Amino acid sequence: METVTSADGTVIAYDRHDGHAGTVILVGGAFGYRKLPTMVELAAALNEQYGLTVLNYDRRGRGDSTAASGGYDVEREIDDLAALVEVAGGSAMLFGWSSGAGLALRAAGSGRILGITKVVAFEPPFIVDDTGFVPAADLEPTLHQLVAADRRAETVRFYMTKAMGIPPTFVTVLRFTPFWKHLLATANSTPHDWAVMGEFVRGEPLRAADWAAVKAQTLVIAGGKSDLLLRKAARAIAAVLPDAEFQEVAKLRHLPKISLLAPPAGEFLTGAAENAN
Repeated sequence: METVTSADGTVIAYDRHDGHAGTVILVGGAFGYRKLPTMVELAAALNEQYGLTVLNYDRRGRGDSTAASGGYDVEREIDDLAALVEVAGGSAMLFGWSSGAGLALRAAGSGRILGITKVVAFEPPFIVDDTGFVPAADLEPTLHQLVAADRRAETVRFYMTKAMGIPPTFVTVLRFTPFWKHLLATANSTPHDWAVMGEFVRGEPLRAADWAAVKAQTLVIAGGKSDLLLRKAARAIAAVLPDAEFQEVAKLRHLPKISLLAPPAGEFLTGAAENAN
């Protein structure tokens, strides 16, 4: 484990896998952190199979990264990525999963990290119409109250059902799996994910003007077996980004098999797909 200090003093922990084909920073989604088995496996695949240097980090308030006081602000998470890009030598690519993909895109469009060269956005959970699930407008105060009271199990259930639209029965089943401990450990960081995604999950079409500053070449990936909401979101963000392509991967789900997810991501990040053409 290595660490870097962000602009507000938050200590960001990360693991480095050295390679020779450029650097990619992995940005986890809600409940994700660097020791989550999926993140560990993805880091290894991109490093060992594609030669990438991989920085797999804990977003603030998760794992071994510290939690700063003063509320939840997407700009602070962009500061964290800026510090990691500096660690990478001033230039890096981003791979974001779920709300981590939303954070990666917002960082790329912030104008504050000029060294972001490419972005892979795997199923950013935008909600682009009101035909299905849309979170309640008053979700945020309740989420903050649960976190302040350290009611972690309730926070997990609330965020999954009310912010993510996951059926309550599925969340109940999760309580009896080994994965539940990971969810409890990261529950109090979920307001950061809401800060990233909240304004883009209102059931409204994405506006090209909000994403016009994302100059990095972007690959948006969706799974053929993922929920329709996520597949629509992936197509919608790809359509409004200045330089993006969309790829749907058969048999891939939101909780992915890395053997299906790593190839399109690795080929895009290393330029192997372009070279093959």
